Amino acid sequence: MRWEELDRDTLYEGFYNLYRYHLRHQLFAGGTSDVMTRELIDRGHAAGVLPYDPQRDRVVLIEQFRVGAMESSKGPWLMEVVAGLIDPGESPEEVVRRESQEEAGLELGELIHIHDYYSSPGGSNERITLYAARVDSEGAGGIHGLAHEHEDIRVHVMSLDEALERLRSGLIDNAMAIIALQWAALNRERLKQAWG
Repeated sequence: MRWEELDRDTLYEGFYNLYRYHLRHQLFAGGTSDVMTRELIDRGHAAGVLPYDPQRDRVVLIEQFRVGAMESSKGPWLMEVVAGLIDPGESPEEVVRRESQEEAGLELGELIHIHDYYSSPGGSNERITLYAARVDSEGAGGIHGLAHEHEDIRVHVMSLDEALERLRSGLIDNAMAIIALQWAALNRERLKQAWG
């Protein structure tokens, strides 16, 4: 299957960029589509990590204000995994180690790759690299974040069972955390054996 970019307009350049594409592609039934117009948010790529303490069967999650959740009936403060954008020349592993320090005051041990995925490919090119990491959660907590990035981040340490219950009840409702916690539930015994 082939596709063709006919034209691209830059609509906005800032923290994220917004482009309008004019394109067409081959059709499953044969032939070629009409010219389509689609907007794309160029977010860059990101990496996230679920810190897991195998000795205590606990995870470390963070809570922060998110502008995209302002219309949520639960409010715009989301429970998330540690994450950040990948800067040019930086590896996903470097991102999660840096962000764990900045957002949660954590030193990460061994990393296990969970998955790479597109967060919302209907309108964004952002691709996420997601990990689980071994941590010692003793003493974790507090308020973290970088003031110059307007971060106000609260750290939560809880049992994996409590985190999964929050997921089941809808209190955790963002893709990265959902994927990471479901993966942890499926791989809990493997993690305990590998890191126990």
